[in-house]
Amino acid sequence: MSSIQDKLIPMNLESELKRSFISYAMAVIVDRALPDVRDGLKPVHRRILYDMAAELNMTPDKPYRKSARVVGDVLGKYHPHGDSSVYDAMVRLAQPFNIRYPLVDGQGNFGSIDGDGAAAMRYTEARLQKLAMHLMEGIEKDTVDFYPNFDETLMQPAVLPSRFPNLLVNGSNGIAVGMATNIPPHNLREVINGVICMIDNPDCTVEDLMEHIKAPDFPTGGIILGRRGTREAYFTGHGKITVRARTNVEQMNGNRSRIVVTEIPYMVNKAKLVEKIAELVHDKKLEGISDIRDESDRNGMRIVIELKKDVYPQVVLNYLYKHTSLQENFGANMLALVNGKPRVLNLREMVYYYLEHQKDVVTRRTKFDLEKAKARAHILDGLLKALDHIDEIVALIRASKDSATAKVALMERFAFSDRQAQAILDMRLARLTGLERERLMEEYEELEKAIAYYQSILADEGILMGVIKQEITEIRDKFGDERRSEISLVEGEIDVEDLIAEEDMVVTMTRQGYVKRIAKSVYRAQHRGGKGVTGMSTKDEDYAIMMRVVNTHQEIMFFTNRGRVYSLKCYQIPEAGRNARGTAMVNLLQITGDEKVTAILPVPKEGADYNVVMATKGGIIKKTAFNEFRNLRKNGLIAVVLKEDDELVGVQLTCGTDHMILGTRKGMCIRFDEGALRTMGRISTGVKAMKLDEDDEIIDMSKVEEGLEVLAISALGYGKRTDPEEYRAQGRNGKGVRAMNLTEKTGDMAALMLVHPDEDIMLITDDGTIIRARVQDIRLCSRNTQGVRVMKLDEGSRVVGVARAEAEQEEEDIAVPAEGGETVASAEAAETEMPNENSEI
Repeated sequence: MSSIQDKLIPMNLESELKRSFISYAMAVIVDRALPDVRDGLKPVHRRILYDMAAELNMTPDKPYRKSARVVGDVLGKYHPHGDSSVYDAMVRLAQPFNIRYPLVDGQGNFGSIDGDGAAAMRYTEARLQKLAMHLMEGIEKDTVDFYPNFDETLMQPAVLPSRFPNLLVNGSNGIAVGMATNIPPHNLREVINGVICMIDNPDCTVEDLMEHIKAPDFPTGGIILGRRGTREAYFTGHGKITVRARTNVEQMNGNRSRIVVTEIPYMVNKAKLVEKIAELVHDKKLEGISDIRDESDRNGMRIVIELKKDVYPQVVLNYLYKHTSLQENFGANMLALVNGKPRVLNLREMVYYYLEHQKDVVTRRTKFDLEKAKARAHILDGLLKALDHIDEIVALIRASKDSATAKVALMERFAFSDRQAQAILDMRLARLTGLERERLMEEYEELEKAIAYYQSILADEGILMGVIKQEITEIRDKFGDERRSEISLVEGEIDVEDLIAEEDMVVTMTRQGYVKRIAKSVYRAQHRGGKGVTGMSTKDEDYAIMMRVVNTHQEIMFFTNRGRVYSLKCYQIPEAGRNARGTAMVNLLQITGDEKVTAILPVPKEGADYNVVMATKGGIIKKTAFNEFRNLRKNGLIAVVLKEDDELVGVQLTCGTDHMILGTRKGMCIRFDEGALRTMGRISTGVKAMKLDEDDEIIDMSKVEEGLEVLAISALGYGKRTDPEEYRAQGRNGKGVRAMNLTEKTGDMAALMLVHPDEDIMLITDDGTIIRARVQDIRLCSRNTQGVRVMKLDEGSRVVGVARAEAEQEEEDIAVPAEGGETVASAEAAETEMPNENSEI
């Protein structure tokens, strides 16, 4: 008993369970359930294809062989699991309704779309499809890494060369531990065109790729409703794609009609679909159907639904779409292994990682061919040299005791290498003829050209990418076909975005959190000192505080005073008239009661390497990479961690080399290089931007751009332009310089921003009045001055915001007298443009 106890090892059960479960989970994730982003295959599929090609030589030009032969060989050499796991995987590779481009050519019963299983492996036969050969093209040239099989007696590939992007073309699905993948199949021609797009333009965006890869292309066809789900999947890696069956309505005698279904959604069991429709009719949940039958044959699918007299087919179809599998959602989850780790990828990342794999494959193949060519050229060089001294060499060989002695003598006398000397000894006497010498010379010259070509590929990535482009184009031209799945906008299932015209809108927000969008052609310019027109009617003590011009399809980030960021499409903001109050922001975003939006930022196009620079009222500034804000959740994300009494007041997009200008309420200003800010994560506080007096605070932050001037506007309507060179750059956390000479007549500084002399500006007061003024009408002054009157204010009114606007066309404004002697522009004045995309307050 004591000897048994001595062998027991005490262990913590919780630690052992955690360790064992993690090992099991990673084995399932890496070695079983998830595809590799490079070749789009799981290990079992990769082993089947490699064994059929390399071990069994079951190529398309060879006769079919029993499936049991493949299964047994794969089990015994590479895949020590149950035979059903291998056979089921091979069957799927051969089913044209399951995989867009089958990789296995099956003969016999390989199952059906009705859910019938394949015949036993002893009855079916198989060989590889022609397209599958391109997955393994060049594998014998050291293009991929190999690793030992389960008993370390054989080597197997870690990945296939995959000369076409199989992951996108054929898709994949699988369930791992704690994660799952469901990648839709696509059209080969479209995907390869997308790859070529990235070869030609390495900085292409998802939008650029979607010009070529329009949507999934399912093997069973069907109709994809709208593009929203596809866009979500391509941009984020997650999306719900709605697929509807293809139906036709045929007229019958006696004022009757029938619905004919010729294509059904992907992965739908046809027999169960027909059974479900019959069940609805039997249970009297669906009226109007007199007969249903499946007339499908080898020529195609045909489900016939005969309707009773005077029954409207669309009513029946709408019911079937809602209650049967005639309409299904494909939940795309684009998860794949990248460097052995599971990652959710967007469309651009999938194409990028595939191209990186192809660069590695072609580079390794070229190195292999180069070494082989050099080795052959080395032999030919020796043979040609030997022919020049053939008499002496023959005499030397005849005088040698044996071949080993002759080899040593050749190496010593003529400085041949070991391989050259052996080749000379192995040379037949027929090679001594003059014609044979010419052939050797031709072969040597061809090898020299090949060596130069291989070296150019390795030295120039442009030539390398050209080789990839040429070879993948040949595959496209040979195997490409037309789409099977139609992309359609169907009534009731149309993307909202597809119905909304692209136009510039002004998004305006009030102090109490009301937001609206309005066409930017509402306002027109007035001369400096004009009275302005009403921009919105607001609640008591409410007024407009910020505006942005955004395209209707553009996404907007909303930064709040509490340092959080939310996202909305512009068209999701209700449109309202000029005098309307707008919609409460709490009805559009999940913000808390004490949160207020303090900055609006349109999301830039994909592909640009931006930073988000944020400034707070208390003088703190932070720079964060824009990529950290890519996937905003509905309940928002933390943009900056604030101190208890601090608030976010300004946000700017920068490129890493910009200069920032910050202005304070008391007329001070500081300018410094963005490089003084280190990039920080979202969940961080930031660093000091400026030293502030106790009664002062930051009100604005802008970035310096070429051709722009600094515009300072005071709360009582005074303003001036100043050359930005008068604001000298200094270190971060300085005291700054005076930006405006403030007096009781000017009030505190309301805004400090950069504008172009040819632009207009929009001024907003706390009573909701908006005026548009030309920047060139505002005097160009030195830094420490108070400026000129820009806007006449009513008693008690104050300027609360300023925005840049595009210059209007040169047209005369028609002014009419207003009560009290002031002037306002008449309603008949010409329309003008509103702020551009960079407008902000």
